[in-house]
Amino acid sequence: VAVLSAALAVALAADPWLSGSLGFGLSAAATGSLLLFARPLANGLARIMPQGLALVLAVPLAAQLACGPLLILITPSVPLYGVAANVLAAPAAPLVTVVGLAACLVAPILPVVASGLAALAWVPATWIAATASTVSALPGDQLPWIEGLGGALLLTAVSAAIGLAVALPAGGTARRRVHGIARGAVAVLAGVAGGTAALAGVFGPATLPASWQMLACDVGQGDAVLVRADDRVALIDTGPDPEALRICLDRVGVDRLDLVVLSHFDHDHVGAAAVVAERTGVMIHGPVDGPDDTAIVTSFRDAGARVLEVAADDAGTLGSARWRVLWPREDAGVAPGNDASVVVAFTDGGLPSILLLGDLSEEPQRQLLPLVDSPFEVVKVAHHGSADQSAALYEAVSARLGVVTVGENDYGHPRAEALALIESNGGVVARTDTDGIVAVWREAGVLRVWRDHAGAVGAGG
Repeated sequence: VAVLSAALAVALAADPWLSGSLGFGLSAAATGSLLLFARPLANGLARIMPQGLALVLAVPLAAQLACGPLLILITPSVPLYGVAANVLAAPAAPLVTVVGLAACLVAPILPVVASGLAALAWVPATWIAATASTVSALPGDQLPWIEGLGGALLLTAVSAAIGLAVALPAGGTARRRVHGIARGAVAVLAGVAGGTAALAGVFGPATLPASWQMLACDVGQGDAVLVRADDRVALIDTGPDPEALRICLDRVGVDRLDLVVLSHFDHDHVGAAAVVAERTGVMIHGPVDGPDDTAIVTSFRDAGARVLEVAADDAGTLGSARWRVLWPREDAGVAPGNDASVVVAFTDGGLPSILLLGDLSEEPQRQLLPLVDSPFEVVKVAHHGSADQSAALYEAVSARLGVVTVGENDYGHPRAEALALIESNGGVVARTDTDGIVAVWREAGVLRVWRDHAGAVGAGG
């Protein structure tokens, strides 16, 4: 501990700005936790398991308990398999650290030797990377947590409770009381974490209607809508948040997408594209504008998806259902962006007829009107329910259900004017900001709507 304290003091004297570095704080916390807490944690674990296994688990457990609160400031989630992942990666860590450092030190003098050492370090480094990527892909890997300082303080308390529950030896009345409180806190955390992991894994689909045919994910202010026909699944847009999309797909139990539609390339529609690129069969998109859009398209192509730029009248199948692009028309002259959103309709195959309007504003909606040759049972309301809508289009669509994909925002979405367009034509509104996930299906000729947050619907809903 004295050596660690001296090292920290020297480092901070040499570069005071390190005091604000989260990376420096994580390194200091991890090292300090190993020195201070690994032994008592190992002794506590040894009461319930062989001493050798207790020693192996105590080191990563000490590091995770100490570093977890700081990591919340970077990403508001707790890695449930972190200790196991570190146990698997631990054998490679000393080799990659020592050999990698040696490569850096000799590089200015003996670059050939440095290259050889770097090649040797690559082997254990690859093992660590493979362990991290494999574990992070497991269902329920991340337990969502409260953001910011409040979340860090809460996790500090939880980490302290876990440490006390494991390491505190049996003793007098006061010590037993502290031990009981700590164990109770750990039991509550285990219940919450286990339940969350189960819902994100094998039990997730059991919490949703098994017969859903359209499902709007709750991804905040953005679009991510699933359509399922037979055993084929399409995703229309990805939303802005990779973690939110991943949670939705895990809960629904979807790991393969036969069709992905990127209506346009705004962040709230493609921000999570990387989550699905490698699990996509066909990806269709509208006009591309600039290198960022091109990079997203390329990522799907490189991942093995068949990539197609589409326009009005392009069509295809999803199982026994049919999809058709209604917009953009090639002669419409709209610039890439909201008004060039790919508008796609799903029909047949036992599906309710579904129209997804992307982010179209009122003028392109008016131009779209002649292409809407029949009513639709379900419409995904354009642009998160903005006021810039065409009343004539919604009257022609006459949807029985209007789904608004929306989250917390500064734009006032969804606007009352947009909701009134659905209700004035006899339809019902479902919205992801208040209802959470919205699932839709047809059953015995009746259109069914299920809302994740059941309390969001009044008695007449």
